Amino acid sequence: MSIVKINVLTVPEEQRETLEKRFASRAGSVEGSDGFEWFELLRPVEGTDTYLVYTRWRDEESFQAWMEGSMKGAHQGGGEGGGERPRPAASGSTLWSFEVVQQAAPK
Repeated sequence: MSIVKINVLTVPEEQRETLEKRFASRAGSVEGSDGFEWFELLRPVEGTDTYLVYTRWRDEESFQAWMEGSMKGAHQGGGEGGGERPRPAASGSTLWSFEVVQQAAPK
């Protein structure tokens, strides 16, 4: 079965738009990764400043390969322009890991 990684981001209200624009501009950066199955950016609706970045992978090895490859390069300033990296929109981050043990889809 697949694995799920949820990056829990603390994002102050004044940084929400920035975070969402950055994720929109990264469209396609993970989708071509071997073993990648799904991505969702979840915006808080009420009572919290926590965004959830949900990704689903074929296995732990696929996730680790992405972390050490394209994700690492993107977060180390391997992006466009070669200029100074922008300030992070999130003020905190925690990674949760899960194994999928049951699943269902619409009939």
